[in-house]
Amino acid sequence: MTQFGYALSSEQHAPNDLVRYARRAEESGFEFVLISDHYHPWIDRQGHAPFVWSVLGGIATATNRIQVGTGVTCLIMRIHPAIIAQASATVAPMMPAASSSAWAPAGVEDGHRGSDREGDLVRPGR
Repeated sequence: MTQFGYALSSEQHAPNDLVRYARRAEESGFEFVLISDHYHPWIDRQGHAPFVWSVLGGIATATNRIQVGTGVTCLIMRIHPAIIAQASATVAPMMPAASSSAWAPAGVEDGHRGSDREGDLVRPGR
């Protein structure tokens, strides 16, 4: 079944704006949101790069049903896998979909060009 989602660009918007946009996406009927995970803006005028897992916690408190995931999270080269495991284990039960068998698309990469694995399935609360 086709699903429609909304992309949240963390390097272009402040954390509270991203939470507000996720809530608006849910209100508009989108099934999921994906948030980019960058620790620095691509260009200076973008000016933002919040810790995406904190923003996901904010989204959890502001939404009721929308599924969420990261566009791509860079393991090993940028953030230790144990930190990502703890962050995702913390956010998962906070998410509205955690009480169901819903899944959220996510992406993981090891930091090497061309190694993205978009669309991995992450089951909240498991």
